[in-house]
Amino acid sequence: MNRFDIVQNRDGTGSSKWSRYPADVLPMWVADMDFPVAPEILAALGKRLEHPVLGYGVARDELREQIVADMAKHYGWAIKQDDIVFLPGVEPGFNMALKAMFASDDSVLVQTPVYRPILNAPGHWGLVRQEAPLIPSASGWVMDRETFSDRLAFSKALLFCNPHNPTGKVFTRDELVWIAEQCHRHDAIIISDEIHCELLLDGRNHVPIATLSPDAEQRTITLMAASKTYNIAGLKTAFAIIQNPKIRERFAASRLGMVDSVNILGLEATLAAFRGAEAWKTELLAYLQSNRDFLMKEIARRFPTIRCLAPEGTFLAWLDCSKLGLTPDPQSFFLDRGKVAFSAGSEFGTDYKDFVRLNFGCPRSLLEEGLQRMQTALLD
Repeated sequence: MNRFDIVQNRDGTGSSKWSRYPADVLPMWVADMDFPVAPEILAALGKRLEHPVLGYGVARDELREQIVADMAKHYGWAIKQDDIVFLPGVEPGFNMALKAMFASDDSVLVQTPVYRPILNAPGHWGLVRQEAPLIPSASGWVMDRETFSDRLAFSKALLFCNPHNPTGKVFTRDELVWIAEQCHRHDAIIISDEIHCELLLDGRNHVPIATLSPDAEQRTITLMAASKTYNIAGLKTAFAIIQNPKIRERFAASRLGMVDSVNILGLEATLAAFRGAEAWKTELLAYLQSNRDFLMKEIARRFPTIRCLAPEGTFLAWLDCSKLGLTPDPQSFFLDRGKVAFSAGSEFGTDYKDFVRLNFGCPRSLLEEGLQRMQTALLD
């Protein structure tokens, strides 16, 4: 049996995913995989816990060196250790960036649908959210370039998500070059959430937008973490890469009184993940791709009126249920009738109430059960 096939009992573990709903509901909502972490990570945490003091943490040089080496190895990206700012999460990172760089009533562009923390972030700081929708097509999700450019012209920043949540779109190099050129043309800062950058399917390669040109390098705040790929989100550790020293200084200053130091065990887990869990990640990607393929086949077979473009990355699928005519909305319908919990489409933008986001980062048996519960709800 594949190690990812084993169902983990998460009751009593303080799991947000498994405690939100009653015990008879199968949770497939939040972006949290139901897989045990790599043995290398558990070993590193066990070794650190042999020391009885768990005070405030600071990133060791080994972790900074590892990140610098990984950026060069995976993306041909030459960064320095000083370019790295550690954070307790990507979400605090893009909120810090908005707080640091912009004034009330400045506009920020986002691409919808987009996950709720990005959707809501401009409003936290009195900023105006501009929206440029992604459009479904026969070849996958594409940009409405005219709308994007028009709305970026009124914006001080692009709050970007690649790979994209919830659609699973992985932006191509050509698309990224065009986006970077538009940001140069309109003098917009790029705040790039790349937390899913290692979760690419079908052999795709991630391209950090900051690597595309000297100009993109100097206007981009890149946010990354091991948390999604290695399933350690609860350890609250991420990092920003900011090569422009003036932007980095303003960004770092914005943490005062709001963003505290990083989890000391999260730093250890991140180092162990990047240093020694490559084989585990390779197995995970194969399993996620198999789950994605199974999901797409079963949606076509069981639910021909549900539209879902195959995710190119992440472990999330974006299901258009509009042709089903479910009331009051698909998320509520499947929760009430099928006892299966998805993320509601309305969380991702005002035009998406007939969508749900499904998390397929789980053992195949749970994915099968979730689909069966959907089918039962529709036949009831």
